[in-house]
Amino acid sequence: MARQKIVPIQPKLQIKLFTREELERFHQAALEVMEDVGVSMPSHKALDILAGAGATVDRQRMIAKLPRSLVEKALKAAPKRFILGARDPDNNLDLDGKHCYLSTDGCGIETYDLWTGERRLSTKKDIEDSARLADSLPQIAFYWGPMVSAQDIPVKTRPLHELQAAFVGTAKHVQPETIITEDIARFSVEMAAVVAGGYEELRRRPVLSVMQCATDPLGQDGGSLEASLVAAEHGVPTGFMPMPMSCATAPATLAGNLVVTTVDALAPLVLMQTAYPGSPFFFAAAPTAIDLRLGSYTGGGPEDYLLAAGFQEICAYYGLPLSMGTMATGAKVPDWQAAVDNVFSTLASTLTSVAMMTGAGMLNGSKILSFQQIVMDSEIYEIARRFAAGIEVTDETLAVDVIKEVGVLGNYLAHKHTRTHMREIWRPMVIDRSPLQVWESSGRAGAFEKATEIARRTLSEYETEPLTPEVRKELDEIIHRAELTIKD
Repeated sequence: MARQKIVPIQPKLQIKLFTREELERFHQAALEVMEDVGVSMPSHKALDILAGAGATVDRQRMIAKLPRSLVEKALKAAPKRFILGARDPDNNLDLDGKHCYLSTDGCGIETYDLWTGERRLSTKKDIEDSARLADSLPQIAFYWGPMVSAQDIPVKTRPLHELQAAFVGTAKHVQPETIITEDIARFSVEMAAVVAGGYEELRRRPVLSVMQCATDPLGQDGGSLEASLVAAEHGVPTGFMPMPMSCATAPATLAGNLVVTTVDALAPLVLMQTAYPGSPFFFAAAPTAIDLRLGSYTGGGPEDYLLAAGFQEICAYYGLPLSMGTMATGAKVPDWQAAVDNVFSTLASTLTSVAMMTGAGMLNGSKILSFQQIVMDSEIYEIARRFAAGIEVTDETLAVDVIKEVGVLGNYLAHKHTRTHMREIWRPMVIDRSPLQVWESSGRAGAFEKATEIARRTLSEYETEPLTPEVRKELDEIIHRAELTIKD
């Protein structure tokens, strides 16, 4: 099967939630909270860096109060545009504020087996297979996650095995969420340097970026901070994903949730830019509202879509790229609920020009990998891509001369203009448009069955651009060294 070029969304259509004055109010609210309340930074290394830059540090509680001047200085230092590199340079992603890129989702713990349909614990092979499927789909721009945990690998070096499987499975950019200690970060960056062709090449074309989760509200994880400092030291892009839940880890009001989201995304930016000014940094977020009956994560709902759109506008105010939790349905199987969740969240991200949409292929609130869902989410993305592009108005597209030629009650099928533009009409991969009788005679196959066929055929036939034997050997050696040196 031939490799296809990545197709990013370039939205012409836009929605706006806030005025410039309202965005300024969010900024001022976040500054006030960071300066007066502070943020939990449970890392002595992080606290030392911030204290040296003028932050007020409570060593006992491990809280840093960040002065406005320090935050503003950090925002000015952060680059507004950079690339996410890939081992195939044709897959480099330019975070220029004009393109929206879709990734896979992660980090699940179970897999719906593609061949048996049974739900089982996830494995390292699932990571490589899901990365390979993502590599084959032009809608998927980079591999995020890993999509699932390699539960057949010992915990101590599991993140390195997961990273290795991702690098083997895809020649696109890789963005793990599992590099959460300084030791693992150093070995991961070394692996990325081997794949990129050296540390300087990694800095120029970072094939790896690092995603961390915040500890809402107003908190970070110490290991994640120290891991990201390692990434920033080597020019590897890093970002932190707050996931505040209205009524639980954020105020009930959506505006209050966005203040918490902004603080928890900004605080680590201040640390990274203080330690390594100019290091590439992106915002990330997956804010939501509590399920009022269950007290759990919703995984879809109007609040989620509004929060996603709203935080993207805040990030655009700062001029920095955002990775927004997109899709990630709460549905247990690829059904109507999954489609509704993922369509609306994709549109919310697309129509506000989110740089990175994370991501496709997971169910049950990002707990279960479905290979079919990866394919079906790519279909949703394609529809959103075409819709967001809007309608081009030129002499060629108005086609007045063509309309005159065809005339009254004519037919456009054989016209040259039709042959020139007909392939611009969107065509589905898995949506069924066949006549009812054909659909019935073919076994009533729907989107799920077609997605199953595509995924099975791809994993049987598609080959990712391979790593060289020398690179694979070096990756094995790095993991072996990590197994000997990292403490249990």
